[in-house]
Amino acid sequence: MTIRPVVVAPAAVLSRPGEKVDPTDPAIIALALDLVDTMRVSPGCVGLAAPQLGVGVQVFAVDVTGHPKTRTCHGTFILCNAEVVEATRWQKAREGCLSVPELTGDVKRSGHLVVTGQLPGTGEPVTITTDAFEARAVQHEIDHCAWKLFLDRVAGPHAIFARKVYR
Repeated sequence: MTIRPVVVAPAAVLSRPGEKVDPTDPAIIALALDLVDTMRVSPGCVGLAAPQLGVGVQVFAVDVTGHPKTRTCHGTFILCNAEVVEATRWQKAREGCLSVPELTGDVKRSGHLVVTGQLPGTGEPVTITTDAFEARAVQHEIDHCAWKLFLDRVAGPHAIFARKVYR
């Protein structure tokens, strides 16, 4: 198990598009496992993308299992080279990010999402259809792979807030 440090904005790797990958490359398979390991030890984390670990490629992990806003849940999954095929039912909701630890923001995202990608290890193509919170998490991670932070999607400064800390 390898836990990697999470890169924080304004790190350059967070502001440039990630490269497509060969999902069968052993380095990509190791990165995929590191994403899950790092996500699991990060409190409140439901997704993590390769750029957040300092690697500028299109790989991310998501797991919304047990989150109170979850309706559809595919468990833990990792996608390489993901692309949005369909996005409908747009809704605004609050988001946060490990790479922007001090802020949250209101972001409009699709509430129904169809995404294609490849599985690390086999390169098998997959299609995931999801909604609600899992759809939001997937879009957030795809944005990281495309050099966008949630702050790039807020309506303006009025929609950015200091993160609340609960103890």
